[in-house]
Amino acid sequence: MSEKKLRVGVIGTGRWATRSHIPGWQRDPRVEVVGLADTDAEALASAGKEFGIERLESDYRRLVEDPDIDVIDVVTGDQMHFEVSWAALEAGKHVLCEKPVHSDYHQVIAAADLAESKGLKTKLGFTFRYAPATMYAAELIAQGFIGEPYMLNAFEQNSQWLDPQTPLRQLRTTDDDAEIAVSSIEGYGAPVIDIMHWWMDAPLESVVGTMRNFVPNRVVRETGEMTRVNIDDGDMWIAEFGGGRLASVQSSFVTVGNYPGIEVRIYGSEGAIIVRLVEEAGICQTIRTATKDSVEFVERDIPERFFPAGGTSKEPWPFLFYSNVLRDFTDEILGGGPVNQGDFRQGALVQQTINAFEQAHRTRAWVDFPLAADGR
Repeated sequence: MSEKKLRVGVIGTGRWATRSHIPGWQRDPRVEVVGLADTDAEALASAGKEFGIERLESDYRRLVEDPDIDVIDVVTGDQMHFEVSWAALEAGKHVLCEKPVHSDYHQVIAAADLAESKGLKTKLGFTFRYAPATMYAAELIAQGFIGEPYMLNAFEQNSQWLDPQTPLRQLRTTDDDAEIAVSSIEGYGAPVIDIMHWWMDAPLESVVGTMRNFVPNRVVRETGEMTRVNIDDGDMWIAEFGGGRLASVQSSFVTVGNYPGIEVRIYGSEGAIIVRLVEEAGICQTIRTATKDSVEFVERDIPERFFPAGGTSKEPWPFLFYSNVLRDFTDEILGGGPVNQGDFRQGALVQQTINAFEQAHRTRAWVDFPLAADGR
């Protein structure tokens, strides 16, 4: 007996959509990508041809308002994430959205509330939460491998824009040379902040840290010209969690290393785990563990159950990890139960953490968490 497939409309057909989202959806036989939308006619036509999708729309609302579509996948520029997600939720669609949904966590909470009021599932593009190595580590932590968690160190660092001649999309910026606009910590730090909250499994209580603008002049994509871009391209933070647990976060896109440059280390009373998600020596991930009785770290094989069908660590990470994001979301929607990991509620927690980090930098002081209702 054949079951009805989950019908997906993808909004945005840029590089991330064609490297990860669309092929990831098409990898799952339970899913059908029925339409694409983009205001860039050339990119839209190219994606439609590459993936054999006939329905191509210049106005995303035509997909959002289609009663036969179950899921809207938002892969637009950041400035459109909230608008498209909100419209899709109002139309009764499950929503996957790239991060951030909104730079103000209050708005993300509002979107989470709307989804829950309608019985809809949401998911953020926290790609690295779904890496097989990350999920295996989470299982080991839940099983008590490390004992009581003590400390966590999270890094997202790579040299994508170390060269100022490499075009960077100009996001939020500021005219005040003394005030750096948030960039790396929101775009590159968010995934490790997500993992930090997940693995520490305790309430965040306070944060402190700072941002830097190491490469102030660079080429921006919009003009192709060298421009003053006063953004956070590197930052470091300390976080205090309940139970006396401590964490540190570093994010940057001007640190020498290969993309994606994720590494998370967690240490506890019984053992420690290091997950490294970096394209090196033909593989995209490793997990190493040690115990208090055997302190030398050794690499572990990642069980097959953490991979999509036929997947291996030799696949390109955008395809492998995102296949797991979409497999998980499909499981949650078709399963119909309450489970919904990495949803907009989690996105709000991550965004509020980023907002607290930014406040700590601006005030040069520790900031209590959660933030007050007015965000201060």
